[in-house]
Amino acid sequence: MKTRNAVAGRSGVLSSVGASAIFGVIFGLPPHLVPLGAEQILGYRIVLMVVFLAALFCVAHMWDGVVALVSRMRSAPHLIAILVMDAALLWLQLWLFGWAPQTGHGLDLSLGYLILPLVMVLVSVTVHGETLSRLRIAAVVCAAVGVAVAVGIAGGLRWPTLLVALGFPLYFVSRRASGLDTAGAQLLELTAMLPFAVYVLAARPSFHVVADRPRLLFGLLLLGLLSAAGFALYLKASRVLPFSLFGVLSYVEPVLLVLVSLTFLRETWEPKDAFTYVPICTGLALLAFEAVGRKSPTAPTSRLHDDQTAVTR
Repeated sequence: MKTRNAVAGRSGVLSSVGASAIFGVIFGLPPHLVPLGAEQILGYRIVLMVVFLAALFCVAHMWDGVVALVSRMRSAPHLIAILVMDAALLWLQLWLFGWAPQTGHGLDLSLGYLILPLVMVLVSVTVHGETLSRLRIAAVVCAAVGVAVAVGIAGGLRWPTLLVALGFPLYFVSRRASGLDTAGAQLLELTAMLPFAVYVLAARPSFHVVADRPRLLFGLLLLGLLSAAGFALYLKASRVLPFSLFGVLSYVEPVLLVLVSLTFLRETWEPKDAFTYVPICTGLALLAFEAVGRKSPTAPTSRLHDDQTAVTR
């Protein structure tokens, strides 16, 4: 059992880091999808994610998990409402990710992603009763210092920041508490979003624009493929890792987003930014040191199911 938990723990860490790397790449794609707007990009993204995940389910013979979940929801109809709520929470986060940078709220969004891991750690302690190692506590303290500086520079918290910082933890807690943290649930969540995606695409037709520009078609296909892979890895990590470790590892993503902004989006690094990201990177270094000092992070045994750990996020 310990060996099994060790393998699951290493797999969860690699999944979290891999997902963060993929989302870093996705962050640099929207500028290359102009003239499509944020809502149009999101509509295409949802449709293509469903297509790619459905194809993956066919190749990996995973439809039995979906059938079992649907049967379970028929026996417990309240799970349908929970899944729809989870889908709405995820839709909101996907929409924010595209809307904020185009409307001058990029800083508010980034700040939300900096606060999010701390909220996840708080959830792990208060809701799941997890205990933190000394190095993990030190990592959280370092990250908290960086976040406090970022909040001070931003002049406080705004609603996009709070939606990210509170919405994602609610999403993950709901999935885990209801037993809907599976690959099948992920596909059903995205399927529940399809009517909204189709409505957005129909309200502002852009199919002719995409058809006339091969780079847009390629960019959208790449966005859909990366999104499906990234969410699969991210949800797997959220499922097999303790919430505290999953929360701290979430800092990999905003650090990578900063690197993408500086290298590919050609944004400017200001000296004051060091007071935010140096403490956060220090916290990540402490976490890496802890991982090296231990054989592997411990995964919660009650949530490890052979038929669903292959693809989930």
